[in-house]
Amino acid sequence: MAEPQVLLTNDDGIDAPGLASVYEELSAIAEVTVVAPSENQSGVGRTRSHRTVRESHPWGYALAGTPADCVAYGLRGLETEFDLVVSGCNHGPNAGNYLVGRSGTVGACIEAAFLGTPGVAVSAYHGEDFFVSPPASYDFDRPARVTREVVVRALSEAAFDSADILNVNVPVDVADPPMRLTDPHHDYDLVVDHEPAADAEDGDASTAVGADGDTGDIALRDVVWPETVGWENPFGTDAALDERYPVGSDRRALVDGEISVSPLSVPVSEVSDPTLDALVAGFNENEAARRAGGN
Repeated sequence: MAEPQVLLTNDDGIDAPGLASVYEELSAIAEVTVVAPSENQSGVGRTRSHRTVRESHPWGYALAGTPADCVAYGLRGLETEFDLVVSGCNHGPNAGNYLVGRSGTVGACIEAAFLGTPGVAVSAYHGEDFFVSPPASYDFDRPARVTREVVVRALSEAAFDSADILNVNVPVDVADPPMRLTDPHHDYDLVVDHEPAADAEDGDASTAVGADGDTGDIALRDVVWPETVGWENPFGTDAALDERYPVGSDRRALVDGEISVSPLSVPVSEVSDPTLDALVAGFNENEAARRAGGN
């Protein structure tokens, strides 16, 4: 049997340690072509560009664009017929319904799914530090080995007959983590700061703004884990995360130091409900009555 053709990308950039570790592992079992962003593109989701610039790289190509750009180019701009897209390994977890939608790592696989190719999105996390940053201080060998195993098993066992994407989160600091099939947990809020301080996350913020709409700077701060704002470490809080997140959720798997595997489908499923049928019917009836009355 011929080796599978794998398109490898990420959102941390083509020189990221996580991608290098995954490339080395996958090269032992697949023909791997890298098309990855030339610079960090974290948090861009499935954003696409109309134009980009390609630069040769020993493993493939670097693109001045997003992870979704890289996948779009790789699947439609290269002659290779790829069996799978692998995105990662990301330098931090992507767990939770909202984060999955914002993630450039997962966004690459969503683009692949729309183009008819399944994907595996892989992210690393630390049981105490949460984020694996700076990445040079962490070892990505375990997430890379898990990626290899997931790819082999997913392709041999026809996992993509029922799933378009496998979103995988792997701990870097657990010796023998068990794997758990999970669902993305919904837990999200937002804090609006009308007087943000100048900091690394928000940039220069020198002009205050009032809630009444006066001109000035504002900060939109994500609350993606309890008792945190922005990219703070949720494992360093007093929140009872094991009570908040049920077993079987991707968040709980991270709390328990497990490998989380969330099967995802693309596109988003439609919703059928009689109240929605009534909304459409009511609009059409009103429009018919309006036309009949000459209004």
